[in-house]
Amino acid sequence: MNQWKKIVKSKIFLFFALLLVFVYLNNTSVFTQKRDNDPLLLAHRGLAQMFMMAGIQNDTCTAERIYKPDHPYLENTITSINVAFQKGADVVEFDVHETKDKQFAVFHDWTLDCRTNVKGESKDYTMTELKKVDIGYGYTYDQGKTYPFRGKGIGLMPSLTEVLNRFSDKPFLIHIKSNDPKEGKLLAAYLAKLPKNQQQKLTVYGGDEPIATLKQTLPNMRVMSKATMKSCLLPYLSIGWTGYVPPACENTQLHIPEKIAPWLWGWPNKLLNRMDQANTRVIVVGGDGSDFSSGFDTPTDIKRLPKDYSGWIWTNRIDKIAPLYQKRTNPH
Repeated sequence: MNQWKKIVKSKIFLFFALLLVFVYLNNTSVFTQKRDNDPLLLAHRGLAQMFMMAGIQNDTCTAERIYKPDHPYLENTITSINVAFQKGADVVEFDVHETKDKQFAVFHDWTLDCRTNVKGESKDYTMTELKKVDIGYGYTYDQGKTYPFRGKGIGLMPSLTEVLNRFSDKPFLIHIKSNDPKEGKLLAAYLAKLPKNQQQKLTVYGGDEPIATLKQTLPNMRVMSKATMKSCLLPYLSIGWTGYVPPACENTQLHIPEKIAPWLWGWPNKLLNRMDQANTRVIVVGGDGSDFSSGFDTPTDIKRLPKDYSGWIWTNRIDKIAPLYQKRTNPH
């Protein structure tokens, strides 16, 4: 009997030992074919003014805490988007809000109070009225002693139509800022009128409800929300060690905080290869996920990524990060 127990224990030990070897070999990047492409860069809000991140809440007015400007661009404008592509962005992210006349204004904040010279929300104004707003009015780096962009932002808030007409051949990540399914329906109706080749260059992310509504109208559109992230990542965390990629991970986008990424099966190269085959983008953002605006904005930040990392990088300073990859040629 003792001999039989020893045989059973040895077989159990061998089974788990082989299982551990399989899991390691199936998920390590050590024996994975080297990915020889440079990282792809996503420019958050084009090229924007940076601000102190410490202590930020949802209602914090970030325009009142910017650093002393070292460039003249304001976020989510035609000029900031244009310069982001010129500097080397592969995709530019911008934010949209519904207007009173059922258009979409390209603007970041929930309200106009912080950055502009008017109060309320974009839906309180027509697009024509928003064109008269000074979007640089509230920026200050010295506690209100000076306002370096005041008077310079009049007419700079673009409509979604302007952006997509001006950059019809460029890829974008469009952020629906609300969780209103009606906005998802309205945006879907707008995007459905675009040429198919332009639609294919777009990704839309935002609240669960508007994204689900948009996806119903445009099933082939690449989208992302908390719900789509969970439907992909939860089963992947459970069985991804086998190499299986759940169907929910196909044709979508994943924003992965740098501190969480190492816990995903196959990180980095095996995971990137698997998601490439599923036509899904893996974009690494800074920090632990508590603030998805955090990016890789300095050469020191880039050093935190795995050596020879070749996935997507979220950055707020495309002008500082793109030059680190001088050999790259921007395909867009």
